[in-house]
Amino acid sequence: MSSETLREIGGGIRETSAVGLGLVPLGLAFGLLMVQSGYAWWWTPIFSIVIYAGSMEYLAIGLIAAGVGPFSALVTGFMVNFRHIFYGLTFPRNAIRSKVGRAYSTYALTDEAYAIASARPPGEISGTRLLTLQIVCQSLWVFPGIIGAVAGQALPDGLKGMEFALTALFVVLAWEAFTNNKDWSLPLTAVVLALLAGFLAPGQMLVLALTAYFVILLFRFRLPGLDRRMEMRVPDHG
Repeated sequence: MSSETLREIGGGIRETSAVGLGLVPLGLAFGLLMVQSGYAWWWTPIFSIVIYAGSMEYLAIGLIAAGVGPFSALVTGFMVNFRHIFYGLTFPRNAIRSKVGRAYSTYALTDEAYAIASARPPGEISGTRLLTLQIVCQSLWVFPGIIGAVAGQALPDGLKGMEFALTALFVVLAWEAFTNNKDWSLPLTAVVLALLAGFLAPGQMLVLALTAYFVILLFRFRLPGLDRRMEMRVPDHG
């Protein structure tokens, strides 16, 4: 293994460390929630490897317990993870040379991996670093989940609030993305679209809002003049 490869692996681990600190309590909470919901501890790594989609994993606990059919679960999973279609449009998977690596990168595309990769300018991340950060992200989800599940067997039943951990991470990721690009038009547009979609079609709010948001971003990318008029950046006071 060359020194350049080792340097990229080390860089990927360092870049993932901040988000990883958020994944550890999430994984612990998921493992605790699994055993508190009546599952054996060893179901936790199965969920985390087969599904590996944080929000859908939390949702799958209730879906399976309620006996939801495969088709309904499929539709629900598609709607919950619909945003990954848009992630895939800009995720730098082409930096990975091997077919196996690209296949894993597609499987391991998560909000956290996308947020880390998107913080870099286009074309400035290597395939080695990209795979490293995705492997680290999944490891920091799977192994704490196992620890949480094993430890959760000793806790009393009926603990509440652990499912909110994933929502808390999304809030942190959104704030970090905003601090890197303080374009107020982006969060304001997202809020308006979410409110409109929630009012018009509450059951399809996420899909409708994300689709509309993607179309708006596409127009902004294609029409630079429109992009300049829509930007409302915060003044830099030093």
